[in-house]
Amino acid sequence: MLHLHRTPLCLLGLSLLALLCLFQTQGLPKPAAHWQWMDIAGEGGTALMAAVWLGQILSSRPRGRVTMLLALGLGGLMLGSWADCLDEFYRLPEASLWDNWLESTLSPLGMLMLTAGLYFWREEQFSLSEQLHRRERLFREHRAFDRLTQLADAGYLREQIRLEQARCPGQPCALVLLDIDRFHAINRELGAAEGDRLLQALGHLLLLNLRNDDLLCRYAADRYAILLPETSAAEAQAMAEQLRASVAQLAYYPRRGGARLPLSARVVCALADSAPDALLAALNAALEPAPMHFHHPQPA
Repeated sequence: MLHLHRTPLCLLGLSLLALLCLFQTQGLPKPAAHWQWMDIAGEGGTALMAAVWLGQILSSRPRGRVTMLLALGLGGLMLGSWADCLDEFYRLPEASLWDNWLESTLSPLGMLMLTAGLYFWREEQFSLSEQLHRRERLFREHRAFDRLTQLADAGYLREQIRLEQARCPGQPCALVLLDIDRFHAINRELGAAEGDRLLQALGHLLLLNLRNDDLLCRYAADRYAILLPETSAAEAQAMAEQLRASVAQLAYYPRRGGARLPLSARVVCALADSAPDALLAALNAALEPAPMHFHHPQPA
């Protein structure tokens, strides 16, 4: 994403170069014996760390007000520290006041802009947390999220079941597993890219049909898990049927055109009153198709 921020990076690089040229033309180099290594390390290290933080911000965020304020704040801190560091290498005339102005202005302005950016970043996080509430519960761990569907994985689900059992031991809690029928055939006939697109659409669809406190996870390739806190067995069964019906009613059309793709799903549910591994093993076994038994007639 750094290519989106090429202009501010170029301006910042030119500002650093301009400060260096200004000190070189207006001042005289100090002898190495007069260098204050502690000040150089502190001020230069601050400028370097601000540059690292700025790179992290610009490489991980799109353009916007929050990104601009954070970048301006870190840029101001970096330029102020860079000016302080250069002051350790060059001796300026007593009459020049611009270096004091730079040192006393850039860093405070940078901290002010950074503070404003952090305030609006906090507001942004509140909005994002509301949107992610049905994708994560009780704790956040980005490594547990699937890149394709942006849903948590099976390990995260097991931890959430344990936390819910410990948090409300007297309250019923249910778990639903939903499996998409013929998904492997869809992948084979339409391609893996279309299968990925279908999984993303199904994830959004299921989220729209859940309550605020429910949790949706991608348990396996085409299998979703829904944790339903404070939900009885009858309520869980009704919600499972509602989710199955919503999948069947989805009007999904392949990207390359063609007729609406018919979809169906199988669902099973149970109360989450046992160990997560045993609970998930039982639900997975219930989703597996029953083996077919053939009767071989005895020869006469």
